[in-house]
Amino acid sequence: MKLYESGVPGFDALLGDVGGIPENTVNLLYGPPKVGKSIFCYQFMYNGLLQEEPCLFITADYGLKELQQRTMDFNWFIQTHMQQQNLYVIDLLSRLSGKKLEDSANYKISSLQNPTDMMVKVGTGTRAVFQKSTKFRSVFDSLTVQFAFNPDHLVLRVLKAYINRIKEARGIAIITHTEGTVESKIEDYLKNTVDNVIYLDGNNITIEATEETQEVKAPYTIDDNGISIG
Repeated sequence: MKLYESGVPGFDALLGDVGGIPENTVNLLYGPPKVGKSIFCYQFMYNGLLQEEPCLFITADYGLKELQQRTMDFNWFIQTHMQQQNLYVIDLLSRLSGKKLEDSANYKISSLQNPTDMMVKVGTGTRAVFQKSTKFRSVFDSLTVQFAFNPDHLVLRVLKAYINRIKEARGIAIITHTEGTVESKIEDYLKNTVDNVIYLDGNNITIEATEETQEVKAPYTIDDNGISIG
């Protein structure tokens, strides 16, 4: 079984004896706004890129330029990885700016209001990163805006298709969501659809219990180096 280092100091130790996140695993990262969910994703993505593990990154809350700026704030420079085509970005937000944008080999523009087009591009992106390496990562940041623009049932259908794509290729993924932005029954569905549920509240990170594991909780901090736990 392939294991992935998260890149977040102290996180892998919370997973017990395995020492990393197992392949073929989809993880839901959720919590209130502004608690570090996206930072966790950047750290996870960048650590993989440094280890030659390509990443398919779906950005729904901000565009590519903001992704580049946000990662630069932590001295995580992704431009070289874009040029080497190890980072594949599907940008769901920039089209709303009205600017004329063009696709490239590993930068695809889609729309929050067209989930079908997004899934076509997810299929293409998954194949692209899998051809680079059978050990690859993906991030979907976030579901929250998707729910704001589309009916719940459509977003859930897209989510299921996305998870199937990742698992068919035996990759690993993190999906973010802001707590309280959809009905509780939808949040319950999200939790039941993934393999692991990780909760950030601004002070503590909690890996919620499953049928096989007990709940694990630890404090975390955010500084110029990103998130660290313990």
